[in-house]
Amino acid sequence: MYELRIPKDRIAVVIGKEGVTKNHIEKYTKTKIDIDSKEGEIILTGKDALGLYSAREVVTSIGRGFNPDVALLLLKPDYVYDTINMADYVGNSKDHLQRIRGRVIGREGKSRQLIEELTETYVVVYGKTVGIIGLADYVPVARAAVDMLLGGSPHVNVFKMMERKRRDLKREQLMGVELKDEFK
Repeated sequence: MYELRIPKDRIAVVIGKEGVTKNHIEKYTKTKIDIDSKEGEIILTGKDALGLYSAREVVTSIGRGFNPDVALLLLKPDYVYDTINMADYVGNSKDHLQRIRGRVIGREGKSRQLIEELTETYVVVYGKTVGIIGLADYVPVARAAVDMLLGGSPHVNVFKMMERKRRDLKREQLMGVELKDEFK
């Protein structure tokens, strides 16, 4: 069993239109979801530990601002979710928080969009957190990029790092395919 608390404005998103999202999560994770809309509390129950864990990740990511369609990718075994707390970088200063949020988002969302494109992930900035969903190989690269931006690194250096890591990962993937072909 897991007890979660998510922002009240995200409860309706977890439920979905006519309960569709909640039903999908319950069906694919073999769990039961009880929601207290007034308090923002969600209780997940079930017998399958992996299903419970998956349901918790999906519900938590929806609570952190992700679209349910993206959050449901976490039901696939090769997708992971990561969260970065921006308050760890600036404390409780609202001005500094707003400034570093702007660094991650960028002008007209360009920085966030580039992180998503170069790392093949989904990135959401919501409240004091940055959430990342993507393939297990790429999420650490996206996290490193966000960490660098939050730490004050110039955007150009962050983008160069992501391009280099992307090339390295693609090369590793190609080498893995070539090696597999040799052993046929």
